[in-house]
Amino acid sequence: MAFENKRRSEAEYSQLADIAKEIRRDIIRSLLPAGSGHSGGPLGLADIFAVLYFGGVMRYDASNYQWSGRDRFVLSAGHLCPGLYATLANAGFFPKDELLTLRKFGSRLQGHPGLDMHLPGIETSTGSLGHGISIAVGMAISDLHLNKTDQKVFALTGDGELQEGSVWEAAMSAAHLKLDNFCWIIDNNDCQIDGRVKDIMSVYPIVDKCVAFGFETIEIDGHNIADIYKGLDFFEKNRAAKTGKPTCIVAKTFMGKGVSFMHDKYEWHGKPPNKEQAEQALQELA
Repeated sequence: MAFENKRRSEAEYSQLADIAKEIRRDIIRSLLPAGSGHSGGPLGLADIFAVLYFGGVMRYDASNYQWSGRDRFVLSAGHLCPGLYATLANAGFFPKDELLTLRKFGSRLQGHPGLDMHLPGIETSTGSLGHGISIAVGMAISDLHLNKTDQKVFALTGDGELQEGSVWEAAMSAAHLKLDNFCWIIDNNDCQIDGRVKDIMSVYPIVDKCVAFGFETIEIDGHNIADIYKGLDFFEKNRAAKTGKPTCIVAKTFMGKGVSFMHDKYEWHGKPPNKEQAEQALQELA
């Protein structure tokens, strides 16, 4: 069956941009009472999360989150979970007021996603960088063995995470095993907790490396809704063509997107806003 690019309206793009903005607001709202957690990275991923979960890309049932026919998303960079939690709450997996329990004792919303918390929408525990993508590759292998060829597995890593050797072992396996049901998204904001990725330990050129590892690879603007769709349509086209190759989407993003004093500043990798900063951020995101 040939793949056809879907036509989408400006109204659809606008609606998804509004959802992304609400996800950003919820990230700030949850981090303030937590008093700890990661601000910059989650804000930079809101547009991608909006398209994945609200743009008709992923198949899921929030009321039956263990539905066997679902697509699966693995946040390998588990510390970015405030963005995933906000997305899942907006998608109806759990009540939005639960976001205010982020990182609290006994909460289902801990600083890294954990299966032991039994939070709907979480597919696996992540946080040890480089492990999530390996688990996601295993899921994709399982689906192919079970002939679930219409189901997709997405994994998102940070660019600093590419410094972990296990990431490239997983990538090598995905290509060797011809996992064209697997989509690897790399959040390329060039920021990690100690500085710029290119200064700490350069992982560039990312696109060339992913191509060399056997991935169908595309670079996109991770804040442009149409461009995000372009990357995900690229994945669907490869699946429909049965290329036998996994897909990699390298998304150029900015840490702290949407909040002026956090924008492109690595210092906001692992820092929450205080009361005054949260108020300013929510005003800018209004």
